[in-house]
Amino acid sequence: MAKKVITTIKLQVPGGQANPAPPIGPALGQHGLKIMDFCKRFNEQTKDRQGLILPVVISVYQDKSFSFILKSPPASVLLKKAAGLAKASGDPKKEKIGSVTKSQVEEIVRTKMQDLNTSNMDAAVKIIAGTARSMGIEITEG
Repeated sequence: MAKKVITTIKLQVPGGQANPAPPIGPALGQHGLKIMDFCKRFNEQTKDRQGLILPVVISVYQDKSFSFILKSPPASVLLKKAAGLAKASGDPKKEKIGSVTKSQVEEIVRTKMQDLNTSNMDAAVKIIAGTARSMGIEITEG
């Protein structure tokens, strides 16, 4: 018989840097999970993606065991990395703070394709381009 899921926890954790400090410790501790077990398994799986923010969905089972699924990094994190920015524009309509090329956008789409709500490449490019526009990042040909 399959284990019964009692709750799911969604967190965004830097790759390879999970530790028992907030937000991980309190989120897992309140459900009685072994925090260090999660940290060790997460860090082992994400050691090749050091520092990248990774969404993780943790399923907590009735017997206090857990499993987790890693998602691709948020589009905003990938866009900031591609444009070499620390943060997005405070006023994206008036203040453009960086640019990315169309090929960089397509690379981000390939990274995120499994987590987007489309399987069409053109639609996915439009989704990522919209995120870039809302951050004050221009998309250039190239």
